[in-house]
Amino acid sequence: MVRRVLALPSGRAAAAVLAGIALLAAFGPLFAPQDPLATSDHTLAAASGAHWLGTDYLGRDVLSRLLDGSRISVLGSLEVALTALVVGAVPGILSVYLGRTFEWITLRLADTLVALPFLLFAVAVVALLGNGITQAMLVTGALVSPLFYRVSRAATLAVARSPYIEAAIVAGASIGWVVRRHVWVKVLPPIAVALAQTIGVGFVIVSSLTFLGIGVQPPAPTWGGLLASDLGYLSQRPWAPLAPALLIMITVWACNALADAVRDVSGEAGRALLNSRRARANRLDRTGPAPAGGAR
Repeated sequence: MVRRVLALPSGRAAAAVLAGIALLAAFGPLFAPQDPLATSDHTLAAASGAHWLGTDYLGRDVLSRLLDGSRISVLGSLEVALTALVVGAVPGILSVYLGRTFEWITLRLADTLVALPFLLFAVAVVALLGNGITQAMLVTGALVSPLFYRVSRAATLAVARSPYIEAAIVAGASIGWVVRRHVWVKVLPPIAVALAQTIGVGFVIVSSLTFLGIGVQPPAPTWGGLLASDLGYLSQRPWAPLAPALLIMITVWACNALADAVRDVSGEAGRALLNSRRARANRLDRTGPAPAGGAR
């Protein structure tokens, strides 16, 4: 699947952007030109050789804060997506095989989580447990998990009555073995699509919470916090929100583009795409290369 995703132009572009964001999160703080928490008398300074993106209202270097805040933003979005994956996908698959009681309970839990507004619920949990990015992201991931529950359950239902699945169960195979050996391979593509989309949603959630000052202790930098820091100083620095907003937009676009690419190369659409490419390659092989000078 990876090769087929990278064969698409949108897949290559999305993978390149996400790889750049991952490198930024891993090594960006190490390349920050200045201390992201150090203040100075040069407040609201314009871009210069000393401060490539200028300084904020406390004289802190914006580029350094942008690089240092990338790690929290990326890790927070991954926490949301992975929590939603574990909490949603596993019960979604097992709900098809563990009987009607388990199915009814998980369906009602999924409906309940869908009805809860994740932003308000995250604020309430942070108020109870303390301001921290981990607990806010874990709660938010649990509230997003119904997406994975429904996707994995629908994909499992599509293959649960297949002859080879029934034959394995009749032969005495355990539910765990059937899920690991047969079902998981079939439900992996739609779950991969949902995972890529949820990572993009996670960036929006992390940015929204940190914009409100939830999940991080100031003066720790985040992309959402950088958007909020200069709201009162837009008359002096109207271009200040462009850099963090552009990073968030590009990252969310790359996640959605990667999800579209995975969807395009998986299932019937992926087989049709692969067959059309093989047919095109066969036609080119039969016709052979065109003459160098062309026909006259």
